[in-house]
Amino acid sequence: MESLFTPIMKRFEGYAIGKMLKYLDDPEIISFAGGLPSADVFPLDLIRRAAEKSLGENWRESLQYSPIPGEKALIEAVIAYLRRDGIRIGPENIVITTSGQHGLDLVGRLFLNPRDFVVADLPTFGGALAAFEMEDARYAAADLEPDGSNIEAMEAGIKDLLKKGTPPKFIYVVPDFQNPSGITMSLEKRKALLALGRRYRLPIVEDSPYRDLRYSGERIPSLFSLDENQGGVIGLYTFSKMFCPGLRVGFNIGPADVIQKFHFIKSANILNTPKLNQDICAAFLREADLDAHFQAARRYYSEKLKFFLGAMNDHFPDSLGVKWTRPEGGLFLWITTPESIDTHELFFRAIEEKVAFVPGEVFYPKDACRRNAMRINFSYPTQDQIVRGVARLAAVIKNYPAAARG
Repeated sequence: MESLFTPIMKRFEGYAIGKMLKYLDDPEIISFAGGLPSADVFPLDLIRRAAEKSLGENWRESLQYSPIPGEKALIEAVIAYLRRDGIRIGPENIVITTSGQHGLDLVGRLFLNPRDFVVADLPTFGGALAAFEMEDARYAAADLEPDGSNIEAMEAGIKDLLKKGTPPKFIYVVPDFQNPSGITMSLEKRKALLALGRRYRLPIVEDSPYRDLRYSGERIPSLFSLDENQGGVIGLYTFSKMFCPGLRVGFNIGPADVIQKFHFIKSANILNTPKLNQDICAAFLREADLDAHFQAARRYYSEKLKFFLGAMNDHFPDSLGVKWTRPEGGLFLWITTPESIDTHELFFRAIEEKVAFVPGEVFYPKDACRRNAMRINFSYPTQDQIVRGVARLAAVIKNYPAAARG
């Protein structure tokens, strides 16, 4: 039957991080791999009450199909929530998605023909690479700088593609506490990126899973708010990190014509997002003390991050040549090892020593793969696991074969 598969599906091997999870079924493994928020910050009582209310008031509707664009109550709640961030939109500017990954899939399906180009950072979110790979995308990518995207390199890449007659379709970025690096784009670069998009008439896809999870530094306006809903930015959001991931609810915002097309695509791929889950998310936005919720989450994750960075300082002397980012928020940091260390190979050695991470190659297009970095999730493991896990990771790197280390 394989001969009947489409060309891309003959090559496509799935989301690399998802495949790696099969190696983590040993309960003794301390995992820094998955992008898991901690259940300690999930508002369980609110979730339980909201579910009971939705089912109790009208269970027939709660368990039935729902409108393709999303439930009116949730759309209105999201619109009000976004005003907190300086974003003013109407119902015509939003579609409810079934997770942030679904939002990425909608973007890829709308804009990409096979072999089209996407402008992006290196490294970038592996889930976006997987979604766009389904459309057989190629990349004009530039290395991230400490303050975010390299705008000059992006523009050089765009100019080169235009000369070749292969203009890119959009720019994809994660400006706040980027997955995987933890880097945040400066205000200056956000303004420059918006100018770049306008100059070349390229939409900017702003992936924003972590904006409310800032632990230090000053909050920077989103690209969408800076654009003032002028049609230059498409925003992708999810409840997974700010609320809980199990409900699988998110939302995309953008120009009305784009959102209408998202509605059409959604009607053909998943049809609708479960109403019960939307009701729970609407209750979270309307009934929870959001300031208190986010403050508690920030305190909790900030302590985890501080603890993790301290463990890194304790176990990784300068002589090892290992570097790491110090994010101001989010759930991840990025570790770079000497080039002689292949973190794909190191991953399997680490599993033997009961510690896990995600090799950096997952966050690069296949033709630009780099193999001496890793993504670390600090939000899920306990403090005790962080101490033991970092010690194990340091031992694995120190014991990497001398010949391989050069």
